[in-house]
Amino acid sequence: MEQYVSIWPVLVLALIHFFGTRLRFLAGVPRSIWLSGAGGVSVAYVFLHLFPELGEGQEHVEELNWAESFLGHHVYLMALIGLAVFYGLERSVVSAKGPKSEQAKGQETEGSIGLFWLHMSSFSLYNAIIGYILFQREEGSVKDLALYAVAMGLHFLVNDFGLQEHHQRTYKKYGRWVLVLALIIGWGLGFAVELPHTVLVLLVAFIGGGVILNVMKEELPEERESRYWAFALGAGLYATLLLSL
Repeated sequence: MEQYVSIWPVLVLALIHFFGTRLRFLAGVPRSIWLSGAGGVSVAYVFLHLFPELGEGQEHVEELNWAESFLGHHVYLMALIGLAVFYGLERSVVSAKGPKSEQAKGQETEGSIGLFWLHMSSFSLYNAIIGYILFQREEGSVKDLALYAVAMGLHFLVNDFGLQEHHQRTYKKYGRWVLVLALIIGWGLGFAVELPHTVLVLLVAFIGGGVILNVMKEELPEERESRYWAFALGAGLYATLLLSL
């Protein structure tokens, strides 16, 4: 693959953070069919592309001295950890906000600086890992890089609307800049640091679990009035594309 070609998808992902929440037709209730479809695409990519990579990478994990006792044949444990981390984060945010009116929630969000930065710190790490993995995709084909970038781009769009709902103007003013910076830093680390393949496999697993949780937490709440058919259609179409390539 041509060197550093991943700079183009990383710039597109950054632009999604900058401008995604300005797409007002995606906001509101019932949930936009486009956001539900985007979530379906992300989940399909994790199950049909990322998770199979974990199976192939298990042999590298087993080379670690502590792998047999800690991970054994369960590299997917890292995916479970990713899911559990983001579930715990979401619960902490929801519990701190409490059942308040929309106006009160907006006022509280602006004042909950500690909670906001906790959320941003976690998603900054998340974005940095995604950016790092994006750079590492240069070792493969342009096709694999493109499939990863499309899935993560749509996933970022889903995340942006979820984070803006939680933090409103604070996210729009500060949060999106933080996430863009984290994404670029993670991608840039690919130049300076080449992690062992074993560590990369574990990072991919962590991100896979995080993607599943972050998509489903946006789709499942009853008050969102999500469109299951749009989610299923997005997942089905992208799954068909992945299986046909």
